[in-house]
Amino acid sequence: MTGPKLNERPGTRAVLRHCRSSAYKVRPVLDLIRGKQVAEAAEILQFAERDAATIVGKLLASAVANAENNDGMDPEELYVSACFADEGATMKRWRPRARGRVTRIRKRTSHVTIVVSRLPDERLARSRARRAAETTARRSRRVAGGRQGRPTRRDQQQPGTAAPPPTAVEPAPPAGEPAPPAADEVASDEVAVEDAPAPGTDEPQTEQEKP
Repeated sequence: MTGPKLNERPGTRAVLRHCRSSAYKVRPVLDLIRGKQVAEAAEILQFAERDAATIVGKLLASAVANAENNDGMDPEELYVSACFADEGATMKRWRPRARGRVTRIRKRTSHVTIVVSRLPDERLARSRARRAAETTARRSRRVAGGRQGRPTRRDQQQPGTAAPPPTAVEPAPPAGEPAPPAADEVASDEVAVEDAPAPGTDEPQTEQEKP
């Protein structure tokens, strides 16, 4: 049983005729995007390593533009419903070989067709829910990353509490002058001066030194 014809398929199509690439090389690229959403299919074609991916990417963009401008569809609600490549005309060339003979060169072409359609309601609802979840997760990660460098409430000073007084910093002495003595050294010198007898007075004699 044959499938539905191209004009019976729902959706918008874009056709590239006489593509200078064989259908054998284009079909593996079309298999990568069949059934994918338009944004996902464009991303796959962007990073594909085959030369035919460039041609298929341009054809996909043309199909999306046709659906948006001609049929009034939303590009975010489209997916690749069908895509195939048929063999086109084969150009024949000749290459000279030994003993005056020639060899045939076949330059094959293909006709590439891409059909884009609107997503079903169930699949569209799942896609919107997944997109909303990704947006929420991305926003939460961005907010959490911004809060890492901020001080917490415990680190911040509570209102009504006095801040600790700043510690006085003594200026450094100018170059060439000795540094002033520390506070503990000054206190020890004062105690030593108080214990010493006044000048001009004799020290009291102990009981052993009395005659």
